[in-house]
Amino acid sequence: MQRSSLNIPTAIVTLSAVMLLVSGTHGADWASFRGPSGDGVSTARKLPLKWSATENIAWKTPIQGQGWSSPVLRDGVLYITNAVAKNAEVVPTSYQLNTIAINAQSGKVLWNINVFDQPIGSAKIHSKNSHASPTPIVTPTHVFVHFGHLGTACLTLKGEVVWKTLASEYSPVHGNGGTPILHDGKLYFSVDGKSKTLVICLDAVTGDTVWEFDRQSVASRKFSFTTPVIIEVGGKPQLISPASDIVQAIDPQSGKLIWQVKYDGYSLIPKPVYHNGLLYVCTGYNTPWLYCIDPTGKGDVTDTHVRWNIQRQIPHTPSLILDDGKLFMISDRGIGTCLNASTGETIWQERVGGNYSASPILNNGNIYFTSEQGDTTIIKAAEQYQVVAKNALGQATLASLAVAEGVIYIRTESHLYRIEE
Repeated sequence: MQRSSLNIPTAIVTLSAVMLLVSGTHGADWASFRGPSGDGVSTARKLPLKWSATENIAWKTPIQGQGWSSPVLRDGVLYITNAVAKNAEVVPTSYQLNTIAINAQSGKVLWNINVFDQPIGSAKIHSKNSHASPTPIVTPTHVFVHFGHLGTACLTLKGEVVWKTLASEYSPVHGNGGTPILHDGKLYFSVDGKSKTLVICLDAVTGDTVWEFDRQSVASRKFSFTTPVIIEVGGKPQLISPASDIVQAIDPQSGKLIWQVKYDGYSLIPKPVYHNGLLYVCTGYNTPWLYCIDPTGKGDVTDTHVRWNIQRQIPHTPSLILDDGKLFMISDRGIGTCLNASTGETIWQERVGGNYSASPILNNGNIYFTSEQGDTTIIKAAEQYQVVAKNALGQATLASLAVAEGVIYIRTESHLYRIEE
């Protein structure tokens, strides 16, 4: 492990240790991937329903370089990461891997710092990926950024590096993608590369490795890009981490296996969702399945705790939305589906149109599906397919939305937008 840190007085470190453990968010915050509950559900007051490239744009700020990390928001400041080519005329080139803070009210860039450098000859990425795809996490005092095999870092809200670490050296396939999660003072993320398959727990205060969980994968294609989730079962936390051919529940304190379910699939991307005591996991390529799992078992529960699984029009990339016993999803090719979350039975299935990578959000009874073409289709979260609005921004995007009270933030290939009616 390679690690570096600033020399910070002990009193400040102690105070920071206390503040890092604060994971709660204000109603106006969207401080991590898929929001405060990690499932795309927003409790903000009414969000905008209508916009275009020229209508209801409060501001748009140009973003240099490339990155598909989704914006996060806390206390009026937005944070994103990006990768800037050091010499765009040379192919291949090296990149600066940066973190940017932006005033959410004005769109003004507050600071832009270089955190890591990606050397020439690093692993190639997929054409739809970027060198800055994992989404940051922001607490009341710190920002955590993750660049997969190139490193993880903790910054102050002024952009000062507290620590940075290369917790595990590995060879990725198609680049980086999965985002860490923060829970109880620990940072958790997956390492699913060409040959190495781990789940890693870091101390959020120091950056030190607390434990590594070896998946002991026998998958022929081991690479995946998933974001874990913490759920509570019987009053005890479980860290849920899907990967190629398997989803595993791990004790977040000890790093020991609780249960696992096996399937056929690789290159997993969607984040699992937990709803009404059931866990929902998509299995990736080549043909994705959706598994509904009862997470109360021990050991290998493949034959005993899978409630149902289905195959038709399951997303490879976007995560799911659950609401009031209904499961909503959008396939990468634009087919929207509503299921009975308990039985897996199809309630409706309709062509929304477009291609999709961003994960949807739910707010005030409406679901927002944002396509790779930059079009957002808003539908009712209901048992009948009903389109509320269609909005075209005219710029490509693979990032998921961030929201606040009455405001939507959209990251495109070249700009960050504030949408406000």
